[in-house]
This record gives sequence, C-alpha cells and structure tokens, in this order.
Amino acid sequence: MRSRAGFTLLEVLVATVVMGIAVAGLIAGLSQSVRNAGRLSEYDRAAMLARTKMNELTLDVTLPWNGSVEGRFSADEAGKMESGWRASLHPFESPASPGPGTLVLEEIRLEVWWQPVTGTRHTIQLAGYRPTHVPFPPKGTAGQ
Repeated sequence: MRSRAGFTLLEVLVATVVMGIAVAGLIAGLSQSVRNAGRLSEYDRAAMLARTKMNELTLDVTLPWNGSVEGRFSADEAGKMESGWRASLHPFESPASPGPGTLVLEEIRLEVWWQPVTGTRHTIQLAGYRPTHVPFPPKGTAGQ
C-alpha cells in the first residue's frame, strides 16, 4: 500500500475559491471603512468650526439686536471644502415689555454648512444663549 502525501487538485481549488471570497469581502469592508472615515472627518471639522464660531458669536457685543449675520470659512479653516455659516439672534427670555437697558436672555441659532468637492451640501445646527441688554435707540430717534 502506498501512502498519500499532499493535497488533491480539487482540495486546492476549493481552498483557493474560499480564500478569494474571504479576501474580496475583506477588501469591500475596508473600502467602506475608508469612505466612512472620510465622511466623519468632514463632520468633525464642521463640528469644530461650529463650536468655534458659536464661541465667537457668544462673546461678540457688536452683533445686531434681533437680527442675523452670516459669513464663510476660509479654505484653510475648512480643509479645502466650501463652507459657511448663518446665525440669527433673538430674545429668548425677557420681561413682557423690556425697555432699553433691560437684561434679557438672547438665543443665538447657528447653522454651519459645508459641501465636499464631490458631494451634497450638509449642515449642523447649534443654539447658544447669552445675557445681553436691550439696546438704547439711536440718538435723535426717540418719540418718532
């Protein structure tokens, strides 16, 4: 009787097919992970820009009372993506008829948008609050 050593051709072919399917699945999963990581880094950058802009707006005493402001981020700040922001300000909590100089709680609603080079426009919305005083009317406009 002769001893058998090694694998048959059929066993080698089956093992190769199983390995090929496993590697193809692995490569597909890795490519999806890379795409997701790219999307998340864009979102993380936009979230960082939104937090920074909200901090700036909260401290800015020159913002219009009950109005809105908007702008764009530089390409360096936004990682070469087209992006910008829009903020609206309005009283959130105040007495029934606040007079000039009255302290009120003002809400700042911030929307940050970005558009990747190959993609659709995305947005993040934030809200912040700050104490502020009702502005006095400009001189010469009282009683009009």
